Amino acid sequence: MTDLQRRSDAFAALADPNRLRVVDLLTVGDLSPSEISAQLGMASNLVAFHLGVLEDRGIVRRTRSEGDRRRSYLRFLPEVFQSMEPAPVHVRGKVIFVCTANSARSQLAEALWSTVSDLPVLSAGTDPGSAVNPGALAAARRHGFDLVRDARPKTLDEVVHRGDYLISVCDRAHEKLAGRDDAHWSIPDPAVTGTEAAFDRAVEDLRDRVARVAPRLIAA
Repeated sequence: MTDLQRRSDAFAALADPNRLRVVDLLTVGDLSPSEISAQLGMASNLVAFHLGVLEDRGIVRRTRSEGDRRRSYLRFLPEVFQSMEPAPVHVRGKVIFVCTANSARSQLAEALWSTVSDLPVLSAGTDPGSAVNPGALAAARRHGFDLVRDARPKTLDEVVHRGDYLISVCDRAHEKLAGRDDAHWSIPDPAVTGTEAAFDRAVEDLRDRVARVAPRLIAA
């Protein structure tokens, strides 16, 4: 069974509300089938069916009672959920954040990434501007971090090499790259209004995405 099929089967098993109710009970403690039936008001044959599915998918395990040997208890296996995350993405080179001007969003993403991941990171622009947007510098300071030292807009040709993992953080860049990027984050451009609130929203969005994605990207 492939990892994808294993995870699909586990999610499918929990799509049934009754099986989810059974699992909810077992997250607190072990129960016998008859105890599950009594607590949920569910017919014993239906409980047996749902337990069979959950056992088959590796979500619960049955053990024999050390007291009444005719009785068994069901134990929830939390590790099945700890392994539900998709497989890591192997990166042979750097992570490169790309926006149009490389003056705000990609610069902020680069700085945030460097605080949570050991993978090397840079940023670039499809049409680099002349300087980093002062609003991005100020937003970084408000949120307790600084942009990378000597931050300046750069072209893709300056920084990209084979094996790099490109993440576009701007719709225009994503559409211009036409499939060259490996992932796309649709982050609204804070420079459109230039307000502190717009830059703060961009930082919060980027920080959330970086926190979720960084653990999945590992060095090849």
